[in-house]
Amino acid sequence: MSLWVFLFVIGLVLCNSGVENAKILGVFPFLSKSHYAMGNTLLKEMARRGHEVTMIAAFEEKGLPSNVSYRNIKIVTQLDKNDKRPNFFKEDMTNPYSMTLFLNSAGTMMTNQVFNSPAVKKLLESGEKFDAVIMDQFVDDSCAYFAHHFSANHILLSTTFANSWVNPLVGNPAPPSVNAELLLEFSSSMTFWERLRNTLFYLFGELNRQLYFFPKQNEVIKKNFPNARPLYDYLYNVSLVLVNAHESFNDPLALVPVMKNVGGMHVSPSGKLPSDLQKFMDVAKEGIVYFSMGSNLRSKDLPDEIKESILRVFAKLKVKILWKWEDETLPGQPANVKLSKWLPQQEILAHPNLKLFITHGGLLSTIEAVHYGVPLIALPVYGDQKLNAATAQQKGYAINIPFAEFEEARFEMALKEMLRNPKYKQNAEQRSKLFHDRPMKPMDEAIYWVEYVIRHHGAQHLRVAALKLSWYQYILLDVVGFFLAVVIAVLYISKMIFGKLCCRKSKTVKSKTH
Repeated sequence: MSLWVFLFVIGLVLCNSGVENAKILGVFPFLSKSHYAMGNTLLKEMARRGHEVTMIAAFEEKGLPSNVSYRNIKIVTQLDKNDKRPNFFKEDMTNPYSMTLFLNSAGTMMTNQVFNSPAVKKLLESGEKFDAVIMDQFVDDSCAYFAHHFSANHILLSTTFANSWVNPLVGNPAPPSVNAELLLEFSSSMTFWERLRNTLFYLFGELNRQLYFFPKQNEVIKKNFPNARPLYDYLYNVSLVLVNAHESFNDPLALVPVMKNVGGMHVSPSGKLPSDLQKFMDVAKEGIVYFSMGSNLRSKDLPDEIKESILRVFAKLKVKILWKWEDETLPGQPANVKLSKWLPQQEILAHPNLKLFITHGGLLSTIEAVHYGVPLIALPVYGDQKLNAATAQQKGYAINIPFAEFEEARFEMALKEMLRNPKYKQNAEQRSKLFHDRPMKPMDEAIYWVEYVIRHHGAQHLRVAALKLSWYQYILLDVVGFFLAVVIAVLYISKMIFGKLCCRKSKTVKSKTH
């Protein structure tokens, strides 16, 4: 009898959740492994928890067990056709204005590839329905059409903090006086000149989106769906934004109720190192320095003069170096340097003999370092790397050397300072404590809110009233205009009255004179 009661209770729980076996569509077309990794980690976990997942992306997942429902829809990209990756070390990626223009063209090309993909067209014509569409919020705004087409709840995943690309879509207040622009290197505590630069770039970015990028994305939709409504009808219909941020590694920012900080949800170490790496790290009692430039940048593409400078500095150290190097050989490789084309980063960061992490400043790498309490030397090259590195340095667990300002002496000094000064490790460990001290794990929180939105049919009660206002109403231009009209009317009436009074007085004086 007790078994039947137990089964009955379980049945009630499953029925009441309303999201068992939900159908989830992921859209992560950007040709960046870090963006894909962020979304794929979430969608894989949702599949493991019983949901039916379909993923549209430029990459494929091949490591899932057969008992989960996970379908890949791979987009064929230029990289698949010619395998030519840009060398970001040689490109001028430091100017935020030119970077914005580059992202304009990248976004238009990428979204056209998505909608022109035969597999995507087949899905769109299949008549399938989804409970939620979770999409990467990064220069792919026309993909908002998927949520409308499949009658699904529209969920965004921002791979970085709440920024000007996503804030307007949900009415999140973000004054440029405290909200640093993503492609700049400022923190929330800006000087006057930084606030001026930040405001100018914010205005440039908003004009670029409204006058150029959104119209281009609207063209992508209209070309493929002539009867579709304007892009704006889809863009602002967002039920949830999962933000890859947390106060342990970001400056705290205001968030409306539909925005949830789930920074660190991608951290999921296996706990095991390959045997050769395990032995290499275990015996390195003097310590290990780990060096990786991430998934989009490749160390083998470093300019020769910088590569040689790094090698000279490494050769002087007593510690061992573990370097993610994407080639078979490294001319001039010192005896204390071990190379590998691929390294299990999270497992390396968790090892007790690791002293510090030399990184490009990518956000996922920064988060993993904070998770394990590892200090950083950051060599940021482009994008949000500069901001991440500057923030980490401000919080005391990193030394920031922008790649464009790299000098051998400065790099050597930073390494020696970090290896002998315990304050960086102590600050990293304090950040790690803040990272872990939260009511639930970030992955559990992310899935909770996705299921919450599905359960409550879009959770309209979380959307702020600002979304019902036009832009001029939101910034009170109509109210300002009304006050100006009143002031002008009062001044005009006062002038008329004063003029008449003066005229009467003049006539009275003249009559008395005569």
